[in-house]
Amino acid sequence: MTPDTTQTGAATASTEELRKLLAPVRYVLWDLDGPICRLFAGHPADAVARMLVRKIQELGLGALLREEERFHRDPQAVLLGLNERHPDSDLITQLEEWLTQQELTAVPSALPTPYADPLIRTWSALGARFAITTNNSARAATAYMETRHLEGCFPFVYGRTKDLDRMKPHPHCLAQALKALGADPSRALMLGDAGTDYQAARKLGVPFLGYARAESKLPPLLEAGVDRSHIVTSLEQVLDVLREKR
Repeated sequence: MTPDTTQTGAATASTEELRKLLAPVRYVLWDLDGPICRLFAGHPADAVARMLVRKIQELGLGALLREEERFHRDPQAVLLGLNERHPDSDLITQLEEWLTQQELTAVPSALPTPYADPLIRTWSALGARFAITTNNSARAATAYMETRHLEGCFPFVYGRTKDLDRMKPHPHCLAQALKALGADPSRALMLGDAGTDYQAARKLGVPFLGYARAESKLPPLLEAGVDRSHIVTSLEQVLDVLREKR
């Protein structure tokens, strides 16, 4: 059996391994930014991170930031760093809502992940039931689905709340989705592109499929413990397996 490869030649999921992983799946928990779309394609995340740091400084609270947070490219990382030191504060509530508004601003220029739309429609037509489990705002996830006319495929959307301690790798949003779907974790699948997705799924006994669209996405998944045989570099690999069932 010859495995598929990434652009760099690192062995990832083979067609046969995907068949085995997908065969029992009746419920799919989707991360948003990565497997479904590039949310910040037109409203770059690094620019949002700089804006967030500037906003904190304009509030006269720049001293609360650690040095590495001042230059971080991920606005969620900046927000989480502050939350570790100032949980349940009015500041965190204000900044979380600000980030939600930035994500909503990003939605119109978000780019669909290649093969995501046909994969969603095909899998849904085959009887799979879906939920979104994301560290982005549920409002942004819902808004994006509406732009792609896919909201009917996702009756359940769970995202970031003001309680940032419940963001993945905490399994809170996954547990909510499983309960809403009435899903046996062993018949579910988490589809994500980050180690935190895998960690959350593992805590609940949910099988995991990693999506590494770029070379830089593969090492963090491997470091988190994801087996190479449970990583794809294109959703076309998943779509091809599902089309065998039609």
